[in-house]
Amino acid sequence: MATIKLSKTNVDRLTCPPNQKQVFLREAGGFGVRATANSKAYIFQGKLDGKVIRMTIGDVETWFLDEARKEARRLKTIIDSGRDPRVIRDEAMAADAAKREKAKQEETPALEAWAAYIQARAPKWSERHKADHETMSRQGGEIITRGRRQGMPDKKEPGILRPLLELPLKQITRDQVAAWLEVEAAKRATRARLAVSLLATFINWCSDRPEYREQVNADACIRMKKDLPKPAAKDDVLQREQLALWFEHVRRIRNPVQAAYLQTVLLIGARREEVATMRWEDVDFKWLSITIHDKVEGERTIPLTPYVKSLLLNLKRLNDLPTVVNINGEKQEPSPWVFSSPTAKNGYITEPRIAHNRAIQAAGLPHLTIHGLRRSFGTLAEWVECPAGIAAQIQGHKPSATAEKHYIRRPLDLLRMWHTKIEGWILEQAGIEQPREEAPRLKAVNGGMK
Repeated sequence: MATIKLSKTNVDRLTCPPNQKQVFLREAGGFGVRATANSKAYIFQGKLDGKVIRMTIGDVETWFLDEARKEARRLKTIIDSGRDPRVIRDEAMAADAAKREKAKQEETPALEAWAAYIQARAPKWSERHKADHETMSRQGGEIITRGRRQGMPDKKEPGILRPLLELPLKQITRDQVAAWLEVEAAKRATRARLAVSLLATFINWCSDRPEYREQVNADACIRMKKDLPKPAAKDDVLQREQLALWFEHVRRIRNPVQAAYLQTVLLIGARREEVATMRWEDVDFKWLSITIHDKVEGERTIPLTPYVKSLLLNLKRLNDLPTVVNINGEKQEPSPWVFSSPTAKNGYITEPRIAHNRAIQAAGLPHLTIHGLRRSFGTLAEWVECPAGIAAQIQGHKPSATAEKHYIRRPLDLLRMWHTKIEGWILEQAGIEQPREEAPRLKAVNGGMK
């Protein structure tokens, strides 16, 4: 094709005939202009390794002719050096996109990484641990519909970690965390201690992720806990003389699941979540045992004592009723959970504190947490001179002494003897008669054992 010297005049006059897709005007060196029915643009064309390379420089309405010619000479220089200008262009675009993405990430609140962290790790967490992460990062402003005490605001406050997580990761520095901690520790030291722990784990996770590694300050939480006051030892327990009042008012709770749950926590000394997540398949009414899914050891088996058995049998009878309906008036299938709740997302009881707080308030008793009931079991067990190792094994405390760790493996019958004695004494102080029941025993049948 013949070449000409491009000018603004011949560029402006160039049009594409109706019977053609495109037409060209070219200069020597590969610079030219291409016209189609709807557009007109400056182009460059050259050869690299015998192959034709054509690139669009830009629209004639946007580019000045001399600037377009200069760009064409640059592209020809690249080809003459043996490189493909298209590859260079793509690399530059990718680098620019990466730069923009990095700038965007550096401005994005850490909440985005926090959400990714929860999604990645939550399958391995307990429900309580997940709830802690959600509570500490919540936006706040939601209306409090349950458990609101007198004098409390009617809306939820933002989570304790929210001010930090609204910052970009790069701005969560050690100085920033220290300034935040100084304020929070003065108001709620215990909550701040847990918050620092959760934040430190999140920071460590980000440090291991390539998409966050360059933004995160890995030392943001190092040794922060040392600036917090030592947590005070919890001492909320039921005293011997308080048992009668406590049982009287807990047994008056109209919801039988909540009433049975609270009594069970006290009488087996398990953790609140361990009791809440008990399934019917974990309860053996024949051999009088309960399998507890232990957060420390993985699983432990404890005795099913007479009074607790009566509580659970009553729940099972209610659970198996064919006429049970849910809150929508629909027939409800029997629940797999011992302490079921048709209103809870997971199907089992999740917030027993409200009913418990009302009961102890009505009884005129001091404030007592659900964990305080577990603590009460260990304390009250001393009244029957139960060996500390027995109570610890029932409760699922991690063994401490060498003998406990490596040598002592108590059979269920030995645990049952002491556990039944503990339950009987507690009930006696409460003025409740313990059901009589013989422990299951093996018996000889035709020379064998059954």
